[in-house]
Amino acid sequence: MIGRPFGVPVDVTPTWFIVAGLITYGFAGTVERAVPDIGSWKYAVSLTFALLLYSSVLVHELSHTLVALRAGLPVRRISLHLLGGVSEIERPAETPGREAGIALAGPLVSLALAAAGFAFSSLLEGGTVGLLLTRALVISNLLVGMFNLLPGLPLDGGRVLSAAVWRVTGRRHTGTIVAAWVGRGVAVVVLLLPFLLAAGDPGSLDVVDVVWGALLGAFIWVGASQSLQHASVQRRLPGVTVRALTRRAIPVDVALPLSEALRQAAEVGAHGMVVVSAGGEPVGLVVEAAVRAVPSERRPWVPVGDLSRRLEAGHRLPADLQGEELITTMTREPASEYLVVEANGEIYGVLATADVERALTRA
Repeated sequence: MIGRPFGVPVDVTPTWFIVAGLITYGFAGTVERAVPDIGSWKYAVSLTFALLLYSSVLVHELSHTLVALRAGLPVRRISLHLLGGVSEIERPAETPGREAGIALAGPLVSLALAAAGFAFSSLLEGGTVGLLLTRALVISNLLVGMFNLLPGLPLDGGRVLSAAVWRVTGRRHTGTIVAAWVGRGVAVVVLLLPFLLAAGDPGSLDVVDVVWGALLGAFIWVGASQSLQHASVQRRLPGVTVRALTRRAIPVDVALPLSEALRQAAEVGAHGMVVVSAGGEPVGLVVEAAVRAVPSERRPWVPVGDLSRRLEAGHRLPADLQGEELITTMTREPASEYLVVEANGEIYGVLATADVERALTRA
């Protein structure tokens, strides 16, 4: 983590160092041609460009973050990686307008940085390091802004397209599906673009352009495919309710042998166990995976308390929770099982995360 602007942690993945090194090495030749007398300092200038470039990418992501925070959407973190950056917003926007606003913030800021740099460059003397860096950043931010406005997921322009279709159809998942398929088309075009540009002169085909086209095309294709999967989840979300998925559970004492606890559960058709205190207060949940790991011959000698985890406040779910609110709550407080309670505090049962995942991914 390199900082927490506006309380949001910023992470730099190891792949960033790879691309920073490639930029430093590759841009050094441009520096030497623009400033012939610079000598070995060309690498310092080139590294400075790499750092400034990713600083502008960070500003791009911070603009997404600020608009999301103003809309009341928590942002988990910002990550800088090989192909740029991403702002991890914890839950989707509630309206198409907010979704589009968050998406547009990044490209518009990148284009604004390019415009500001272009205006500033007119004040600089020719043949200087300052002018070289400014012009390089103008071109870079212009490309970043325009590239991100392409109308396909996972790019920002794809999110704008998705929001527009959502507004017209009234269905979020329809917007996601349309923008994801357009994203796959964009991926193919980006992949083929170096070959199309060199069609008239095959000798001009640059292997570096091919590699970057392949990387960007693969990035967009994978992101679009993930968006299609997410659309499938979105379509099923309204029908996912805690009451429908909760397993009946029995209260058990911490010292009760596992074999006896399983017998009691089978007797009443229960598939979950809640560890309770002497006063009947829930204090823990028996972990299903831990139960399955105990051999049958050992179950009479293993107390259920050894197979349970302490019940945290965030692992209690109201029985009436459903849809997107349920997924948001579970994402905020991850666990394998949750205690489900009625409004009056009465135990309703145990919700297994595996059951929710199956409900969201079933054919």
